[in-house]
Amino acid sequence: MKRIFPIFLLFPCFFASAQLTYKTLAVDYDSAIVYKNLKIIPIRAKNLGTGKAIPLKNMITLSEALKNGIATISERGTASTENVHWLRINNKSDSSIYVSSGELVMGGRQDRMVMHDTILPPSKRDQYFQVMCVEEERWSDKEKNFEYGGYANNHLRKVLDIGKNQVQIWNEIGNQLIKGNSNSKTLAYMSLRNPEPVKKRRRDPIVIPQSDEYFKYFMDKIKRSDSTMVGIVCVSGNKILGCDIYAGVNLFNQQVEPLVRGYVDDALLFGGPMTIKDEEVVKYMDKILMDEKTQEEFVNKNGKIFRYEGKIIHINTF
Repeated sequence: MKRIFPIFLLFPCFFASAQLTYKTLAVDYDSAIVYKNLKIIPIRAKNLGTGKAIPLKNMITLSEALKNGIATISERGTASTENVHWLRINNKSDSSIYVSSGELVMGGRQDRMVMHDTILPPSKRDQYFQVMCVEEERWSDKEKNFEYGGYANNHLRKVLDIGKNQVQIWNEIGNQLIKGNSNSKTLAYMSLRNPEPVKKRRRDPIVIPQSDEYFKYFMDKIKRSDSTMVGIVCVSGNKILGCDIYAGVNLFNQQVEPLVRGYVDDALLFGGPMTIKDEEVVKYMDKILMDEKTQEEFVNKNGKIFRYEGKIIHINTF
């Protein structure tokens, strides 16, 4: 039986009536993409092109801003005790930049993970955003250029959003590095994706060899899909890894590659052969999309809702 539940979205901008529930969204179970230990189920927009637009169309993601050179990130200073949890960003464009919790930036004096969702408007002045360290044993004397590192997997994002605690984040990264057979000298989370040269390793990493294989398979299928996707729900083994839903096709399209990378890591580290039934996923998604009251109660306990000017921009659940 085909299961597609109602949904909404704005393209390429946001709409005043936008609420991310079954009134505006559809979970397309029949179009699920499955590869080995990971299933990705599309969440699609309904009634594209309807609604009254509000002036938020000039918004891009951090990944796009860095890729196109319209934003630069730098350290706030040289002392780790004072500056490790803040980074400076310069927005050189006419667009606002959406920065999401759980996004990674590599380089600087050590790799970091964004702590809070925020919107950075165009400005000639320095702006700052809060971060957590995801590379415990490095604070370089010389600052490297920052590069975009995608999303952390949902397990680490959950630790970040629930606790906002640096020690808990280091502990989770340490556990994942052990589980993934990573031998990072600096205890860097990104070593799960970017291993040290083979001659320096004593053990082969678990995640790296399969990560690209998974990623290429899913991205090829997603790029061949229609342009109504605004989110995904991901499952592995008998678990729901989580979901991410955006208030626009444009935002989702800019975030889908780093999101898939993160969920691939999750499936390789914590997943297993597919045993979960659609019925369990339906119950989970009902709690998110049935209505605004149910959504608020469930997501506040199992994820986060980011709003801007009163409108939901992003929902992430664990």
